[in-house]
Amino acid sequence: MKLLVKKLSIIKQLKIIKSHQEYSKFLHILPCRTIVVTMKGLYFQQNSPGEEISFVFQERENLPDIKDNYVKLQVKACALSWINIKLLSEMKLEKEFFPVGREIAGVVLEVGNKVSFFHPDDEVVGILPLDSEESGLCEIVRIHEHYLVHKPEKVTWTEAAGVIRDGIRSYTALHFLSHLSPGKSVLIMDGASTFGTIAIQLAHHRGAKVISTAYSLEDKEYLERLRPAIGVKQSLVVRVIDLSNGKDDVTENCLEETGGIGVDIILDAGVRLYSKNDEPALNLQLLPHKHDIITLLGVGGHWITTEENLQLDPPDSHCLFLKGATVSFLNDEVWNLSNVQQGRYLCILKDVMEKLSTGVFRPLLDEPVPPYDAKVSMEIVQKNQARKKQVIQF
Repeated sequence: MKLLVKKLSIIKQLKIIKSHQEYSKFLHILPCRTIVVTMKGLYFQQNSPGEEISFVFQERENLPDIKDNYVKLQVKACALSWINIKLLSEMKLEKEFFPVGREIAGVVLEVGNKVSFFHPDDEVVGILPLDSEESGLCEIVRIHEHYLVHKPEKVTWTEAAGVIRDGIRSYTALHFLSHLSPGKSVLIMDGASTFGTIAIQLAHHRGAKVISTAYSLEDKEYLERLRPAIGVKQSLVVRVIDLSNGKDDVTENCLEETGGIGVDIILDAGVRLYSKNDEPALNLQLLPHKHDIITLLGVGGHWITTEENLQLDPPDSHCLFLKGATVSFLNDEVWNLSNVQQGRYLCILKDVMEKLSTGVFRPLLDEPVPPYDAKVSMEIVQKNQARKKQVIQF
């Protein structure tokens, strides 16, 4: 009603304008601006190599038209993960401002003319590709349909976004790099981490015998309390090795648990390459030495490492050769670096969501964080100071 009155008032004023000069003056008082909707997203900035990165909120204008296989998504939750600056540099993806937040869950608003898997109002979850220009911490994003899967109805937004990356990593490590099967023994280092928790749940679900390490008394108690949501309520971990007191030895405990034959699969959370006296950081001293891992590895075993700078000396390689063992590097970004494995990647995403909906996966989540605190939360994540998954909820 107010808008109609305003329009009538303007028309009345136009009628009393006598000359072209008065008309020109009148035009200056009319609001004549193009409305551009802007949304804020979180980005990181690094001025020079080796310098600590900083996180900033940046405004972004409207998305381009949604065409072909792209989907416009309203983000409901976005999980935060540590950013591998070195990998981005090696992939030549460096830019002044790089988007933050890739694990997203939300509602489809609009689909391109070639989209075949989704429709408006569908609830979906996925991971933005490494070279994406979109920040998952923006309310509206544009993403290719091949990076999304449907979210089960009874799964919450924060659970979906919080589990998707750790689920991918666990599947990559235990299925595609080590060929997990029932009856295998698995050592999962730092099982109380967000990734370790999902890896333990997946290994136990597949019928493996799980051993894990803890870096504090709280972590030890958490691992001992882990129980499956369905089935027999027995502990998911058969033995927890507490490394915080300096008394428990990983090699000795694992060989004792396996009857001296060694562990079939080892999933580390980093390893020491040198002696304790030569290691610069105190937290590295809690990690097992590479020789210890090779010693407790069984015949035909698989060592899955997250240490990208792993160095093996000839005696180490010879020991692995005698055991017929393998070493694989865990880099879950490989799925998005090539389209060759796209179908398999989508199958993994769907399976992760299915296990979340049935209670097999129960992610270790912190309380949801509002968008205005995203910068502080991301700084904590980047410093590896968050033990629980940080999820931003819109």
